[in-house]
Amino acid sequence: MAVELIAERGVRDFSLAEASRRLGVTVAAPYRHFADRDELLAAVAVRALGTLEAALAAEVTGGDPPERRLAAIAGGYVRFATAHRPLFETLLRSGIDKDRFPEVRRAAEPMESLFTSCVLTVCGDDPGVAAALAGAVLATAHGYATLLLDGTAGGGVEVSPAAAEGAVLALVKGRSALPE
Repeated sequence: MAVELIAERGVRDFSLAEASRRLGVTVAAPYRHFADRDELLAAVAVRALGTLEAALAAEVTGGDPPERRLAAIAGGYVRFATAHRPLFETLLRSGIDKDRFPEVRRAAEPMESLFTSCVLTVCGDDPGVAAALAGAVLATAHGYATLLLDGTAGGGVEVSPAAAEGAVLALVKGRSALPE
């Protein structure tokens, strides 16, 4: 119910009271399972990260060169954003405190490991260059996803993931021009 309500109202307007009403239970019922709204959103974020990690892992083919794997991750991120918009919104707009909910940080670790491994391999294990490239790739993938969700990306769902992949390949080729 939480994901459906987030899809309908957005994560910022999500409330336990409305979820309770729709489920036909008392307003107090969710508090038997979750201490507060943030704890429920943290559970949704953990689910979202698992779904995102599975989507990214499915995009990456072990036999591909690392720059292609990195591009596939960017395309997968854009595809995830469009296919799972409420989960994407929960990850980005809920304001989950990862110190309060370490399970969210733990759920992100496999995805971060996959991403970091690709970036380091592309950059010859140079941490400075890798950090610059990682930031540029994340900004690129997120930018394409956001433009697509906002309705301002040309070409739509079919074009945007491929455009993100192409932009990442261009970043990889021009990474020496990125500031460290």
